[in-house]
Amino acid sequence: MKRFWLALGGAALIASAPAFAQTAAPAGHPQVLLKTTVGDIRVELYPEKAPKTVANFLDYVSSGQYTGTIFHRVIRGFMIQGGGYTQSYQEKPTRAPIPLESRNGLKNAAGMLAMARTSDPNSAAAQFFINTVDNAGLDYPNPDGNGYAVFGKVIAGMDVVKKIEATPTGTHGPMSDVPQKPVVIESATITAK
Repeated sequence: MKRFWLALGGAALIASAPAFAQTAAPAGHPQVLLKTTVGDIRVELYPEKAPKTVANFLDYVSSGQYTGTIFHRVIRGFMIQGGGYTQSYQEKPTRAPIPLESRNGLKNAAGMLAMARTSDPNSAAAQFFINTVDNAGLDYPNPDGNGYAVFGKVIAGMDVVKKIEATPTGTHGPMSDVPQKPVVIESATITAK
């Protein structure tokens, strides 16, 4: 079951590479380290903007949900999506979905972390995506009157995100845009609270 529906008709704007380096997390901005088979990605989260989404993501990190999952949907010039499927393409069970927090002022810009969902705006559970370009078409109220909830950003490892984005993809069963060689999240760890 895909957790990310939207029309891809609009042209995405390719962003210039912003500076993602940061030495210490501001107070109250948790950080999570995603160790993948192609390198590490560190994200900073914004609980003051998306409290339920951040709490949900941190709960999944703490429970080990993301360990062994893959980036199962990769679209060059758009985003990389993961957190829901095992290496054998089995969807992992999740808790109840969370309410959409897309009206928080955060934008789906390059390097921003957002929740994947179905056409039901309140269907986000464990799957997330990282925007690889500026995707204003995903910001509230686009593309369906609801938008996609942004709750963090990549602060280190954007080169790894771009490496994942560039990986060759194909189809696997009913899924398309699947990396031909699995990109696995080996671990997800809270590194700063």
